[in-house]
Amino acid sequence: MDSRDAPGEPVTVHTPGGTIVGRRDGRTRRFLGIPYAQPPTGARRFAAPVRRGRFTEPYDASRHGPTSQRLPLFATTTVPEPSVPGEDVLNLGVVAPAADDDRGPFPVMVWIHGGGFLAGSPASPWYDGRAFARDGVVCVTVGYRLGVDGFAVLDDVPTNLGLRDLLLALDWVRENIAAFGGEPDRVTVAGQSAGGAAVLALLSSSAGRGRFQRAVSLSGGFFEPCAVREFLDQLGDRLGVAATRAGFGGIAVEDVQRAVLDLRDERGGDALVLGPFVGDDVLPVPVAEGLAVHGHDVPLLLGATGDEFDSGSGLLHGARAAGTRLTDTLFRAACPRAAAARRGARAGTWLYSFEWPSPALGGAAHCVDLPYFFDVLDARGVAAALGPNPPQELATSMHADLVAFLHGEEPAWARATGAPGDPAREYGRTGAPLVADTTGVFDPVVGPVSEAAGAC
Repeated sequence: MDSRDAPGEPVTVHTPGGTIVGRRDGRTRRFLGIPYAQPPTGARRFAAPVRRGRFTEPYDASRHGPTSQRLPLFATTTVPEPSVPGEDVLNLGVVAPAADDDRGPFPVMVWIHGGGFLAGSPASPWYDGRAFARDGVVCVTVGYRLGVDGFAVLDDVPTNLGLRDLLLALDWVRENIAAFGGEPDRVTVAGQSAGGAAVLALLSSSAGRGRFQRAVSLSGGFFEPCAVREFLDQLGDRLGVAATRAGFGGIAVEDVQRAVLDLRDERGGDALVLGPFVGDDVLPVPVAEGLAVHGHDVPLLLGATGDEFDSGSGLLHGARAAGTRLTDTLFRAACPRAAAARRGARAGTWLYSFEWPSPALGGAAHCVDLPYFFDVLDARGVAAALGPNPPQELATSMHADLVAFLHGEEPAWARATGAPGDPAREYGRTGAPLVADTTGVFDPVVGPVSEAAGAC
């Protein structure tokens, strides 16, 4: 059996979009690689996503579909991020409880993977929704266009194509998820890193209204890159083409992605070179401004890890002593800023901070909270990132908090307002209980730099 195959016996669902055949493994059903849009190739490569037509034959959803990622962001990534070849990259996977599970209909979590808007894979074993299905949640993982194909700013090309992909995927969920046992009016959009930033972007936009009812942003932020056209001009020079739709459209996606990563490295490993564009119909204003206006009926859970990219003894370690940590300016500062922007919202905002120091990575590093929230400590790659004995009781608690939120419960700790001394749920701090409520963990520690996080 191919490693991308879902285990178990065939199982069939009949959706408004056609018949889909997945696999059942015990009390869990998996339907992988379901196209929600036409392949973004040829004339559709730099165009708005086009809804997929109804399947005329049963669709085989037994394995992960092609990924937008052709090349990983780094030679070694914390999260296992397999690249799957093929052109049908606008696809999603559904992991659901058994059809005879009488607890349904179930709330739905739509998961958006990270990767700096340049890479990442929805086929990661860390995003297997089996624990969510066990706990009465339908988990949907979504693929979307990345890099130049998803976030270039070019004449005669719609901006924010990657976000438009996600909006169409959410429409697919609303129309089809009931066939998998999900409840279309109880959808939470969730994501980590770039995926968490996408969540905040969608929450801040009128385009997101009605497409989801709750939101979760893990290590997200206001990722609005600067000087995108300058970067694209340099990229075009590197590839020997004009920085236009025709120029980039004549180069294979893999070659464009390779050139992006090479140019990014030459520029010093810029944290953000492509991402959500501000000033169009999807994001007319910066995310922080949009959060003050939109999504006020949507409860929001968000947080960050304690060290993000400043763990260990790498090049960024010196920034900790200098008081200018990337962790604070890019990730943690976004949490109180989002809470402050939503201060007048009817729905609440709750903060968490993940502080458990991975012995393998030398701190509470970026991504290491994911196996805890997904409760998949036995997944491939977890031991390498978390060490041989990650505490299962921490995963049990964190996953339970997230599941309760997905089921519509209000978190047990107090709401945040963006003011100093805000409450937060703290996970895994050395010398403290594995789970503890605290105050002030998100108070600024680097002065005005925190306020400038995400600014150009």
